[in-house]
Amino acid sequence: MPAHWLLKSEPDAFSWDDLVARGAKGEPWSGVRNFQARANMRAMEVGDLAFFYHSNIGKEVVGVCEVTKLAHPEVGDETGKWECVDVKAIAAMPKPVTLEVIKATPRLASMVLVRNSRLSVQPVTPAEWKQICRMGGMDIGKIADQ
Repeated sequence: MPAHWLLKSEPDAFSWDDLVARGAKGEPWSGVRNFQARANMRAMEVGDLAFFYHSNIGKEVVGVCEVTKLAHPEVGDETGKWECVDVKAIAAMPKPVTLEVIKATPRLASMVLVRNSRLSVQPVTPAEWKQICRMGGMDIGKIADQ
């Protein structure tokens, strides 16, 4: 069973549409400069699914992506400290799920996004995953078959 994650990106820097445009090749999830977020990427497996979350502008879950490559050194990082995984777009969220709605949903009160909204790569529990998919009109079975 794949694990679930949430990846945050500022849409004016790299948006859901940018990831979709990369196609099957996907994109390295680079630029993360937080040790906890790096540890989360190191825990990811190929095939894990992640919500793509627009931060700062929109503040909403807008799509689902898949991890296609395990954590590896980030190209261009001269310090050698930072790593990234590669991801590709799987499906747009039919109805984006806003942070405001997530915070107002009691079942999501313990979600990392609610408790530590600054963390750019965070785990999502199976119950949280199902709840957000339902709220966004996403067919969970369809994603699992991707």
